[in-house]
Amino acid sequence: MKKLSKILIFTLALLMVLPIAVSASVPYATYTYSSQGLVLSSPDAYVPDTIIDGEVMGSTAGLGSDVRDLFVAPNEKIFVADGAGGRIIVLDRYYKWEADIKEFVNSNGIPDTFKNPSGVYVDEDYIFVCDTDNNRIVVFDLDYNFVKIIPQPVSSYFEEGDIYKPVACVADDYGRLFVVSSTTYQGIIVLNMNGDFFGFIGATKVQVNALELLWRRFQTEEQRANTKDYVSTEFNNITIDDQNFIYVTTSSVDVDLSPGNVSGDNAPVRKLNASGIDVMARNGFFPPSGEIMVETRSTDPDAIVGASKVTDVAIGPEGTWSIVDENRSKVFTYDANGSLLFAFGDKNGAQVGNVDLAEALTYQGSNILVLDKTNSNIVVYRRTEYADLLISALEHDNDRMYDVTINDWTEILKRNNNFDAAYIQIGKSLYRQGQYEESMDYFKAANETVNYSEAYKEIRKEWANRFFWIVPIIIVAACFGLAKLFGYAGKVNKRTALKIGRKSLKEELLYVFHVIFHPFDGFWDLKHEKRGSVKSAFVILLVTVMVFFYNTIGQGYIFNPRPSTTFNIMGAITAVVIPLLLWVVANWCLTTLFEGEGSMKDIFVASCYCLSPLCLLMLPATIASNFLIASEGGIISLFVSIAFIWMGLLLFIAMMVTHNYSAGKNALTCIATIVGMAFIMFMGLLFSSLVGKIVSFITNIINEISYRL
Repeated sequence: MKKLSKILIFTLALLMVLPIAVSASVPYATYTYSSQGLVLSSPDAYVPDTIIDGEVMGSTAGLGSDVRDLFVAPNEKIFVADGAGGRIIVLDRYYKWEADIKEFVNSNGIPDTFKNPSGVYVDEDYIFVCDTDNNRIVVFDLDYNFVKIIPQPVSSYFEEGDIYKPVACVADDYGRLFVVSSTTYQGIIVLNMNGDFFGFIGATKVQVNALELLWRRFQTEEQRANTKDYVSTEFNNITIDDQNFIYVTTSSVDVDLSPGNVSGDNAPVRKLNASGIDVMARNGFFPPSGEIMVETRSTDPDAIVGASKVTDVAIGPEGTWSIVDENRSKVFTYDANGSLLFAFGDKNGAQVGNVDLAEALTYQGSNILVLDKTNSNIVVYRRTEYADLLISALEHDNDRMYDVTINDWTEILKRNNNFDAAYIQIGKSLYRQGQYEESMDYFKAANETVNYSEAYKEIRKEWANRFFWIVPIIIVAACFGLAKLFGYAGKVNKRTALKIGRKSLKEELLYVFHVIFHPFDGFWDLKHEKRGSVKSAFVILLVTVMVFFYNTIGQGYIFNPRPSTTFNIMGAITAVVIPLLLWVVANWCLTTLFEGEGSMKDIFVASCYCLSPLCLLMLPATIASNFLIASEGGIISLFVSIAFIWMGLLLFIAMMVTHNYSAGKNALTCIATIVGMAFIMFMGLLFSSLVGKIVSFITNIINEISYRL
């Protein structure tokens, strides 16, 4: 026992001497999105490390009550714009206060100060301060000595009465200054170091429809001036990467979050070249716009609704870039292709890492710094081992070290098997190495059809090179089979035309081939010569339903990567039978009143025969979709479009012949039939709603009586 006691005492003493690292829990979730918009949990990419406030800085003044911008210089010094304090706060790389840039003597030898500075930018030579309410940019050297003032630009391109309010700026390697003015909607202002105006770049496109343009012609000058919808939106922040591409943000657009959207017209973040053309890659599942699954309305007063309000963008390593959502105080990080790598952060709460109001963000080495406007502090987030792996994988991919890249992404999948981007990156690496079948498996795991199509294209090319002699044989055989089928149908139809009495089901079905190519004669004989029947019409209708059902489950993966699990055979019946019955009933009701000669049976039989092109064209289009690539999808669309147009023409001719109408009268009747279909659906919904309320009323009465008894 004495020996055991000594061991315990020694262990406790050792634990007291040795430092112990305590891992605090992270107060937010890190996640990505799947191709279907589902939230996928992810390991922590960044964890809160430090909160920079007055105590950490060693300054009693702290950061001030109106922090507006945050920037890390090339030497890793931190610059903070304090608007109300009229100063730029400088911290060293260890977050200790170093200086306040506040008072200076201008070029006229007069003491000068800032008025609500909102932005700061530092390059290898100068410090640029956006002196917002003084309508100028003040330049200092890296020793905080005044250099010059770049005044408000003068040009006829500025409208009369325009106010220049610079809130952010950057400079490129060629001495050009790009300025964001909060009151300027023409785009980013481009100046040189002397303040000479070069022009505007990057103005957002304005979409105005014809009705709005017509209404604008009747507006007064005052109404036109107050109409914001006809001007481009203003930017709110800007940054620049080492290749002189400019990233700008705006929170004044209606964000389009639809999957696969690659347009920058309504994007909160844009990447501009020197000419102002948006060159951002948006190849992720969703456009890089922050939060994807957003609520548009909520009864909860604390709920966050609407799209992300992007207030800043920062450039990270290996082509990555991050944006901050002011509404949710979240950071979203994307790769060079616009794919979401991870999102983290949360607002409110007293835990370290939560931010009440994220005003700006920037990178300091591998750390991310977020400026909290409400609490007047800076939250430092440290990159984790998981994020290190991500950056390493991107680095090896950029260096075309594909073997190493596969190992990197495989390690990432071991930590996060929900990460679809990892499957895609492995698939790309395998594709570049010529392992096409293996790459297709990884692309399929992430529902990535574009790259899957490219890999399948290579496999199909290899197959065609090996079995090139099979392709012409298949084409000749298909043409020969069609020719024999049409020839056989023609012989049967000629023989049946001379037959007296009832026709067989086979003869009635083969008559389809005569109707679709000779509709006027075909529909006349269909009605008067009894070449069709309700039985054959039901068979055609059943085949059409089966073709629609097969189209939903039998399309190739490239064109239908996520087959509907809810569209079963009943869904196919609803998609075909309901519109057909509505057409038959509505047309019969109208034509009965307007001297139509066709009975409901005649209308039904003729309408079913009109469905034949859908069966004849949609079925081979569905089969062909299993052998085509994405760029050849137009062939399928062409077949389907021809099928529906052909069906529409047949339906028009069928009704004209069946009711013995002129073309004009038939056109009006067909339009009225479509309106009648809508009316019948409305009455059906109204009746079903009424029945539901009656049933609910009776049920409530019965329940009330049972409770009282």
